[in-house]
Formats: sequence, C-alpha cells, structure tokens
Amino acid sequence: MSVRTPDPYPGWLSDEDLHEARQRLPIAYVEAIPVRVDPLGYVSEVGLLYTADAEAQFRFAFVSGRIMYRETIRGALTRHIEQDLGPLAMPQLPPSPVPFTVAEYFPSPSETGLTDERQHAVALCYIVPVRGECNPRRDALDLHWMSPEAALSADVQSELPGGRGNLIKQALAHVGWCS
Repeated sequence: MSVRTPDPYPGWLSDEDLHEARQRLPIAYVEAIPVRVDPLGYVSEVGLLYTADAEAQFRFAFVSGRIMYRETIRGALTRHIEQDLGPLAMPQLPPSPVPFTVAEYFPSPSETGLTDERQHAVALCYIVPVRGECNPRRDALDLHWMSPEAALSADVQSELPGGRGNLIKQALAHVGWCS
C-alpha cells in the first residue's frame, strides 16, 4: 500500500517544468509518417498533416509527440496516431516496432540538419500503414494523402520545417521507394 500523494501530472511535466527540462535535457519523441499500402504492401500514398504555425504559416507535419514517463514506444505511437488521425485510423504497428531512423533535433543548426528551436530532441521515426478512416484532430487543419513522388516534390519539401523533408526521403528509401 502506498501512502504517497498522487502525482497531479502523471507521466507529464507542468508547463514550467517542461520548459526547464527542455533547457537541460534531450526530450524523447516518436514521429510517425502514415502511409497507405497497395495489396502487395508497397507504399501508394503518404499522409502529411497540414497545420498552421504560430506565425500563421501553413506547413506540413508528421504525427509526432513526446513519450510519457513509463510509456512504451508502441503505446506512444498508438496514442499519438489516435490523437492526430482519430480513433478509426486503424494503424498497423509491427510486432517489433523498429524505427526507420533516429532523428536528432537541435535548437540551432547542426550537423544533423534537423532543428527545433524549442529544444534538443531525439525522435524515433516510424512508417505506419493505416487502413481506416483518418480525421485529423488537435492542431491539424487537414490530412493530405499524396503519392510518394508528390511527397518528394520541392513544393512539399519546402513546407516541412526544420529539415523534416530529409526524413520523408529516408522513410521512402527505407521501404524501397526509388524516385
């Protein structure tokens, strides 16, 4: 029996504590690129969230979010996919979730080419096939399904902030897509 007072932020930090942690520690994230696959398992469409940033600039984004304390990678992926794409997205997570890459974001330009002005972050990046109905939620205005060629186009790449366009290239190369 525990006599401790329950944590008012189970698995989360308060806004102030998060700001302080971001100044001192790398923060762990998961990022997922939803895809549709054809009957043979080849990627036929890539899904990118369409959002507006703080300056009202429209940008593409990935399903993304922090991993909570004591949360599994699978749990974090499932939670963020449901939060961003809706409860009927029906993601197909593999039995052993292995990322296609580990992305390292820095608050200023670095050798990784990935930036996040808020923090140093480490993101486990996944390609996740979804079968169901996707309805963007939270901050997303829309979910754009596009061909792999379109996802690799200069127009789409320019709307992915902080070097994330390179992650699309890596994701598609990981599944054997050659442009």
